Parts: sequence; C-alpha cells; structure tokens
Amino acid sequence: MKTLYFDCYMGAAGDMLTGALLELQDDPEQCLKELNELGIPGVEFQKETSEKCGIQGTHMHVLVNGEEEVFHHHHHDHEHDDHEHDHEHHHHHSGMHDIEHIVRGHMNISDELKDRIMHVYSLIAEAESHAHGMPVEQIHFHEVGTMDAVADVTAVCYLIDKLNVDKIIASPIHVGRGTVRCAHGILPVPAPATAYILRDVPIYSKENIEGELCTPTGAALLKTYVSEFKTMPTMAVKKVGYGMGTKDFPVANCVRAILGETDEGCSGVVRELDFNVDDMTGEEIGFLMDTLLKKGAFEVFVTPVYMKKNRPGNLISVLCSADNEEEMVELIFRHSTTIGIRKTVKDRYILNRKIEEVDTKFGTIRRKVSSGYGVDRRKYECDDLMKVAEEKGLSIKEIIERLNNE
Repeated sequence: MKTLYFDCYMGAAGDMLTGALLELQDDPEQCLKELNELGIPGVEFQKETSEKCGIQGTHMHVLVNGEEEVFHHHHHDHEHDDHEHDHEHHHHHSGMHDIEHIVRGHMNISDELKDRIMHVYSLIAEAESHAHGMPVEQIHFHEVGTMDAVADVTAVCYLIDKLNVDKIIASPIHVGRGTVRCAHGILPVPAPATAYILRDVPIYSKENIEGELCTPTGAALLKTYVSEFKTMPTMAVKKVGYGMGTKDFPVANCVRAILGETDEGCSGVVRELDFNVDDMTGEEIGFLMDTLLKKGAFEVFVTPVYMKKNRPGNLISVLCSADNEEEMVELIFRHSTTIGIRKTVKDRYILNRKIEEVDTKFGTIRRKVSSGYGVDRRKYECDDLMKVAEEKGLSIKEIIERLNNE
C-alpha cells in the first residue's frame, strides 16, 4: 500500500509541508512550475535549499505581487517587532466568502481539489468561530487569510493529490510551548484555534523548545488528510523529503515526509471481547450484532456453547480496535444480558483490501479486491449480484459464470 508518513517532531506549518512534499515529487522543478500556473492571483512560489542542524531540505517562499508577506501566523517565526505588528493592522483580512471566490473563481484545478481546499478553511473557520464566539460567516482570517496562506493550503493539497497515495499517517504532533503574538495579542501555545482543530489528535510539548511549532494552517491540513496519528509503521521507504522552517532551534526545524510501501497484512493489535449469554433470543442477538458492526466492530460472531448447569447458550465474540473498545463495551452491556466481558489483545494479519467498480454486460458491479502475501483475489459484491439476479431472473451462480467469461 502506497503510504505517506509525516514526521511532525517539530510541528507543522503550510510552507514546511509544501517543501517536504515538493521533495517527494518525481520532478520537483516541473511541480514548482505547475504550482505557479495554478492561477492564484498575484502569487509566485519560489524554493531554496536550507540547512538545519546539518540536514538539508527545501524552504518555500511565497511572493505576492513580487513581495514576501511580512506578518501572519508564521511558520515557526515568533519574533515580531513593533513595525511588523503595526503592519498587520493595515493588512487585508479575508472571510470565507473571499477565500471561496479566490479558490473557485481563479484557480486552474479540479473541483475535487477546490472542495478539499475549502474543507481545510472550513476547519480553520470553525476553530476561529469557537475561539472568538462569533458565527463563521463573521470570521475574518487574520494570519491565515492572507494570500500566502491560501497559496500554502493550495500547494499542499495539490502536491498530495499528485502523489496519489493510498494512506496518509502522521506522528503525534509537537506543538511547542510558551506564547505567540498574533492579530489579537499574545496567546498561549498552542494558539486557541490550533488547539481546537487538533482535538482528538495526540499532541505534546517539550521544555527545551520554546515557541509555536504547529500553526492553524498546518493543523487543519493534517486533520484533513491524515487518517491515523501514530508512530511510523513498518515501511519500505522510497523517498524522504524535508520541509524547512525559518527559525533555528536545538533540533532541526523541519517536517519530514516519507513516501513508501506498507504491508497492511499485519495491521497491529486488535481487541477481542468475549461474553456468554444463555437468556437472549435470536432476535436480540441479531440486533446486538448489527449494532456493534454499524458502530465499527471489525467482526462479530456467535459460537454455540454449553454453560453452567448444562444449559445451552452462546459465546459472542467481538473484534474491535483500541480506539472504539470502550464504546463496544458500553454497547454490549446496554444491549445484552451479560454481566461480564473478557478482553484479549491479539495481533491481526489481513490482506490489503479495496472496492473497485467494474463495467459489465449487466451494468456496473462492485468487486472486492484482496491482495498481499502472494495472494490476489477478486470477488463480486453479493448485494450487486442479488440485484442483477432479481432483474434478469438468473441465479447468482449463472451471473458469476457469465461475468467470468466476459
């Protein structure tokens, strides 16, 4: 499985993510040219080689009408002098309507990418709305509404799309510590908007790093794209990219992006929850199973057993992840008659799985594809086959035979 991993040991900001992703491209210079042809009004992307603590990477500059914007919620740079702070008061502030006009009215990108960019900004708008206690439509983006921030979000979305990965994972995010100066004054790190966006995401700080490491823009981009925040999985690494920040720290100030292949066959540990019941009807057990599966259980199965006093009963087993274990336990107690649950932690091996749509003589039919460990299997979705069987008056076996002979 083609996997992208972000190592956020020094947080994340839009320009750093852009630099790291640009280094992963097959032709970075061509990609830079494409970024400059996206149609972002007045924007020009430039890259330069930067070195931090002996590590060489790419630092991105965004010029707006030929100049680099001075003040915004800036990529790990926390030393704003009075001139910079005064400059902010004269800066153009954009609302969601202005951002959407730029994205949908000017950019030469797909509608899907435009939707993704607006999703990133909707996360930021929701966070700002919560922080300032005002409706989203009244929010004006100060640090993240300037044209270079629009460019950062657009560039990251565009470069991720070009990589065409199957999965994106990130490490827990180092957010920094201390305070940061922004449009509303001096705020604690992480800034309120950043903290709101990163709800349910593992974050941390270290005493030897003072300053803001993760910006609202970086937080919103990671929250949009990353499916899991955890330590790096076992990967066959193909490329490594470094996106450099501006400030110097005792640790190399960069985001590291790693592109490689992961074998999803071993998907880590799962929880097996087992319990016995001898006083539930078949209807009640069926409802319990449906409820658990709808709420994210990997699998639910029932085994007939003999219990105390030679009573026939059922052993019900539920496989789930650590993330929804507590919810599974609550549902089991609520919808079953058991008074105790046994938990076992197990390793699980699975094949890579995806659903593809196949154009056939019977119309479009979904097909499950499973691969890995030298195995490649394809199986048509039974629900789709049943629908065709009803329409054509054929058996499922006949339909499968005809599909295999196409």
